[in-house]
Amino acid sequence: MTVATGKVPATVITGFLGAGKTTLVRHVLENAGGKRLALIVNEFGTQGVDGEIVRGCGISSCPEENIVELANGCLCCTVADEFLPAMEALLDRPEPPHHIIIETSGLALPKPLLKAFDWPSIRSRVTVDGVIAVVDGPAVAEGRFADNPDAVDAQRRADDNLDHDNPLEEVYEDQLNAADLIVLNKADLLDHAKLDALKAEIAANIPRAVKVIPARQGQIDPAILLGLGAAAEDDLSARPSHHDSVDGEHEHDDFDSFVIDIAEIDDPAPLLSRLKAAAEAHDILRIKGFVGVAGKPLRLLIQGVGSRFSHHYDRPWSPTEPRDGKIVIIAQSGFDRPAIEAMVIGG
Repeated sequence: MTVATGKVPATVITGFLGAGKTTLVRHVLENAGGKRLALIVNEFGTQGVDGEIVRGCGISSCPEENIVELANGCLCCTVADEFLPAMEALLDRPEPPHHIIIETSGLALPKPLLKAFDWPSIRSRVTVDGVIAVVDGPAVAEGRFADNPDAVDAQRRADDNLDHDNPLEEVYEDQLNAADLIVLNKADLLDHAKLDALKAEIAANIPRAVKVIPARQGQIDPAILLGLGAAAEDDLSARPSHHDSVDGEHEHDDFDSFVIDIAEIDDPAPLLSRLKAAAEAHDILRIKGFVGVAGKPLRLLIQGVGSRFSHHYDRPWSPTEPRDGKIVIIAQSGFDRPAIEAMVIGG
């Protein structure tokens, strides 16, 4: 609770699919310095993985009962039905959290969520300490969220009535526009020149001066991330959105997801090769999940963004837990699900 306002501070962690939000959140939870934290995780699709990554890791500052997972959609669209009740339940506990961290899905727009903090039952008890936007540095450097400007310009010259619309770019820009701090993640995968150019590009395209901090695997001192005192709910006008003209209304029909069940495998390498091939062949935005590997007591966590993949063993399987794996696929709507499943499962 902040001394100045008597309110519980909340930090919103936003950022596009695969930017490294969950990794950053886990780092904060593991280095909270004695603070009692609560975590609300929102995921796109019906099958949550991010909550699973944090849950069960034995982080004392944020026990499992303080982790609330809101799946099946966009937090900004389920404010009244799911988000507000979850917040009220946390605040009504005999020992409410010292700080609440909210990790949005990679496709969520932050501004509608910030507006929820003006809800009477919440406004008097919580303040938005800050909005942290996590950016996948290499993905942005590769132009993942922006069309080829020359090609777009050529199209516009050819057709004055062209209504160019890139939902990926809009989501990305809305997330940056809402931020009080931007974490340029995976900076270790960029050379100094690209890193400096990217920082300058981001700074030039956001509406106000916001610090851009490079990071590797989301490792930022929590003292920098928590305690910003931004009170973001009070200056929404400084955080423009592409959807302001329609009062925050937006669609998520541009994206879809599904889950592939994976039986225990003998060797991770063939599965990783098939996942990478599927990502490249079908322009998949995000792949994440976990599998069981025969003879290994730990669960293998897999993360993929575009064609870049990483994997590591994250925690032991519990004795009563099925060792079945689940892989979540997120892509723009219209993808060939049977073909992707066939590639991932293999023959």
